[in-house]
Amino acid sequence: MREGAACDRQAAMTETYNPPQSPLDILHEDAQLIVVNKPAGLLSVPGRGAHLADCLLSRVQAAFPQALLVHRLDRDTSGVMVFAQTPHAQRVLGQQFEKRLTRKSYVARVWGHVEPKSGTVDLPLIVDWPNRPRQMVCHETGKPAVTDWRVIRRDGNTTRMRLLPRTGRSHQLRVHMLALGHPILGDPFYADGAARDFPRLMLHSEELRLKHPEGGVSVKFRAPAEF
Repeated sequence: MREGAACDRQAAMTETYNPPQSPLDILHEDAQLIVVNKPAGLLSVPGRGAHLADCLLSRVQAAFPQALLVHRLDRDTSGVMVFAQTPHAQRVLGQQFEKRLTRKSYVARVWGHVEPKSGTVDLPLIVDWPNRPRQMVCHETGKPAVTDWRVIRRDGNTTRMRLLPRTGRSHQLRVHMLALGHPILGDPFYADGAARDFPRLMLHSEELRLKHPEGGVSVKFRAPAEF
């Protein structure tokens, strides 16, 4: 899901950036693709300034100098990210993301008991300029944003959910869950009180389906959530 490099950069500039130093978790590698499990707290791409240079792209390129960026995840979101090994793969994969031909599945833990068991949020989003990088719902000028969701299970005062975005707006899943009245646990922008008091944003890109750039065969990459 493309959740905005600009948002990542601005967020990192407002607080101390201490990315995790865990080893690169490679899920798949071939002549066209590198698939990595991104840790929470690490920028997808470098921000402005040397203190924001450490990112998943730079770490991947340290091991695979030819690696090329295809899409991004929020700094606070963990999970599956794909990089291209060739310009051809970057172009083909980029078109799939742009045309919404990929299929992405996220796991999230949210505050409260979600009812009913499934549904869809269809609310247009736009940046909340005075409060950047926050996003907000705006029916007049917002861009279309649609998220399908279903409950996995309820645990105490929280609910584990599967989120299936049809679009890829910045902070889409986070704002859509807030709009349901169930912010994602640990969200520094949209949760407050007890819902915010968690060690990380409880949002993970668990599965990514796409067509391989060499041959067009459908492939699936998966990394289970750690929470």
